[in-house]
Amino acid sequence: MRNRLIAWSALVLAIAALNYASRFTESSAGKDTRDVVYSYATFAGGLVLYAVWVGIVFLIARPHFDLLALRRPASWPNALGLAFGAIVAIYLCEAAVSLVPLPQSPGKEQGLTPTHWEPSHAGAFAANMLLFAVVAPFVEELTFRGLGQSLLRLFIGRWPTIVTVGFAFGLAHGLLEALLVLVPFGIALAYVRDRTDSSIPGMLVHGTFNAVALIVAVLG
Repeated sequence: MRNRLIAWSALVLAIAALNYASRFTESSAGKDTRDVVYSYATFAGGLVLYAVWVGIVFLIARPHFDLLALRRPASWPNALGLAFGAIVAIYLCEAAVSLVPLPQSPGKEQGLTPTHWEPSHAGAFAANMLLFAVVAPFVEELTFRGLGQSLLRLFIGRWPTIVTVGFAFGLAHGLLEALLVLVPFGIALAYVRDRTDSSIPGMLVHGTFNAVALIVAVLG
């Protein structure tokens, strides 16, 4: 398990390093990527990326796939209640952060939310909605609230694991201002995973959050 934890840590560090490098490269080049959700290339590239990513996660976990916590919660009513509480907490945190004077809005820093609706690109938008609201939450939850949380708890205990997973999740996105939202988001989902012993409720919350962000962006 120690070797698995080292491999997981290396994966997360590599993802964070690549995302931070990409962020600063795009920032220095002045690139505007807010309409990438209207491109099928984004969908195809994202599928390849997440396929490789989840393949590495499964490789680290094998043959102990129970580490992924990909199982139904013992109680769905309890899990859904915790998921709803997490969603409320996340939006309250986002509202509080919006009051802080920052160089850039955390919600816009990643540069994936479109600036307007493009009816002619509805098909590509639907494909990317699937990518960001289904595929990405599935892979990221297996990585952080699944494999990572299972391994970390073996070595550092319950609450340190919940906090560490939250920070790892935030840093892996390669953002700065958005850490004020992403870290609490990651901690909230880690708490739900801890209480339900399942990574599935986190996938539902994560997917809902991403889908709402995209829909609000195009309707706004």
